[in-house]
Formats: sequence, structure tokens, C-alpha cells
Amino acid sequence: MNNPRKPAPERTRAASLRLGVNALFYLPGEVGGSETYLRETLRALARRPDKPAVTLFSNAENDGELRAEFPDAEVVASGVAATNRVARILAEQVRLPRLAQRAGVEVLWSPGYTAPALCPCPQVVSILDMQYKRFPADVSWLAARAMDVLYPSAARRCGAIVAISEFAKAEVVHFLGVSPEKVTVTLLAADPAFGAPGGPPPAAVAGAPYLLCVAHTYPHKNVALLVRAFNRIAAEIPHRLVLVGKARLGEPEVAAALKDSPPGRVVRLPGLPRRDLIALYQGADWFVFPSLYEGFGLPVLEAMSAGAPVLTTREASLPEIGGDAVRTADGRDEAAFAAALRAAAALPRDERARQVAAAKARAAGFTWEASAEKLWYVLTQVLKSR
Repeated sequence: MNNPRKPAPERTRAASLRLGVNALFYLPGEVGGSETYLRETLRALARRPDKPAVTLFSNAENDGELRAEFPDAEVVASGVAATNRVARILAEQVRLPRLAQRAGVEVLWSPGYTAPALCPCPQVVSILDMQYKRFPADVSWLAARAMDVLYPSAARRCGAIVAISEFAKAEVVHFLGVSPEKVTVTLLAADPAFGAPGGPPPAAVAGAPYLLCVAHTYPHKNVALLVRAFNRIAAEIPHRLVLVGKARLGEPEVAAALKDSPPGRVVRLPGLPRRDLIALYQGADWFVFPSLYEGFGLPVLEAMSAGAPVLTTREASLPEIGGDAVRTADGRDEAAFAAALRAAAALPRDERARQVAAAKARAAGFTWEASAEKLWYVLTQVLKSR
């Protein structure tokens, strides 16, 4: 029988290594910031003069998208459906090492927390946070038990670990018991498109100023507190509250808070095309992000790039991202957060403009090229130390 796989691209002088990328975790539109991390890192690596020859190991849901978006890469289908978590884990542990060996991979990078326990080549794993340890209500009991096995295994078996903030590195060291020297921080970045002139916001938000929050309703995202804080001050401000994100395990608390919201003042959008999302950021009077835990907090950086002033919390990695260019409030105190919302809405135009300028300048210091450069160093060092 003929092998239907696309032939591996020929190794060129510019390709300094053959890099395997474990994309079995990646469910398009479902895995949040880790999707952006994977795709933007691959794009940045492809722009390097010494770019690697990339082999992407796909699942049933992302195979077509990966082939379309990365035509220069070899895409090897694992055949597993990532929506079947048990099957995906088994495929990662058993089938993926064989596929990597067959493809001649020199280093395998797993950007989604987990990696094969046994692999014929050196490995690097990205562990983006330890959220499930701090917020166990975010995941099912069974999922947490699987993570209790898979995360430490990946941390032990891989030659190096990548974290996406100093906070995330500290969490990995604390919970997984690895040496800090084994963990390298590669900060993320916002797509430059967030700072480029965009179109008008979607029609659903036209006609009044709005506060924007982009977050799925996981408990740690704290969306319910934001809704309750908004309800406290809705009669005092002209703004609507626009919530972009899908329902997750914190949805019942959010739904309960929405019952007390003034009619027509809260707009919910489960998902948007990228161009509309960028326009929504750019048109927001304020971007509000009440999260209590972020490995990086990419929506904050995207808002800063888009020119939306930001109100967020002082939790987890968020101070690393926003610094002094954002306003902060106590995300565990509803009354305090409502007061901060009220103060933000009343901020004089000149102060708001100064904050926006400072945020855009700070955001410009985060680039995918810098992130990929650090990852590249880790990959090459792991290969050399084999």
C-alpha cells in the first residue's frame, strides 16, 4: 500500500536541524493562548535565516489547518482525535515516538504541557502554567489526576523546560520539583495587527462606549466578579459590558450574576473572526481583565498593543506584562473592583491618553522574534548535549 503522507522536505543548508513539533494537544479555537503560542512561534521560527526543517505531528481536528497554514512543513497525521483525551494521551505516549523516529526528527518540541515519556530523540516541553494546582475547580477530577502524572513525567524526561513568564517558571519549579536551571523563560508577544489601523467594531457593540473582557468563563478568569462589579455601577456610567469568550466550568456563577444586570447593558459574544476581535479591542473604552491566574496574560498585551487602556489585577504574571502601564484593582474584592471600574470610566482624557501611550510603548518590547530566539537556543543546546 502506498504511504499517503506528504514526503519529508529535503534538508537544505539553511535548515540547521530537523525539528519535530508535537501538536496533538492543539484543538483549533479551543485551547486559548496555547494556540497563539504554537502558531506564532512556528511563524517566527520560519522567518529565521537558519530556520529548521519542521515536522508537525497533527491530530484529526487540526491536520487540515496545519497543512494550509504551514505549507513548507512536513505534516504527519497521528490519526487520533484530540477531543478523545484518553486516546490522545495514549497516542502521544506510544504512537508519537515511533512517528518521530520514522520522520528523522532530531529534537521534539511539545508546546502543550505534556510529552512522551520515552522518545528516540532529545525533547523540550513548554509548561505554560500550573493553573490546575491553584484552581482545581477549572478542571475535572480525572483531568487533574492525569496532569498529576503527565506533567511531572514531561518535566523529568525532557532535556529542558520552557515557561512563558518568570511567574510560570516559579510555579513549575515549585510544583514539579525541577531545578530552576532547567527552565527557560520565553515571553510571548502580541500580533502587530493589534496595533495596525483596523475597521469599525462589530455592529453588536455600536452606539455606546463599552468595557471589554476577553476570557472563557473558567473560574480563575473571575468573569462573574466583573459582572457583579459592573452591576453595582451600571446606573452611574454610560458603558456597556462586552464579554467575549465561551462557556466553561465557571459559567453557572456568571449566569447568576447576569440575572442582576440591567437589560441590554451586557453583550456576550462567544467568538469572533480575528479582524473583528482586533477592531473590538481598538474600539474599547477600557479593556478589563479580572483574572486571578495567568501564565502570561496575552489578552492584556493585545489590548495594550491595540490602544485600549487596561484595568487588570495584580495576580500571577499580570504585573510582569502590564507593569506601570496599566491600572490595577483587587480581583478578590467586588466592591473594590467596582470602585476601580468607576474611576477608570471617569479618567480624564489626557490621563487616559498617557496610559495608552505608555502601554503601547511597553507592548512593543515584546516580540515573537525574541521569544523564538530563546526557544531556538534551548532547542539547539538540548541537541548539543545529547
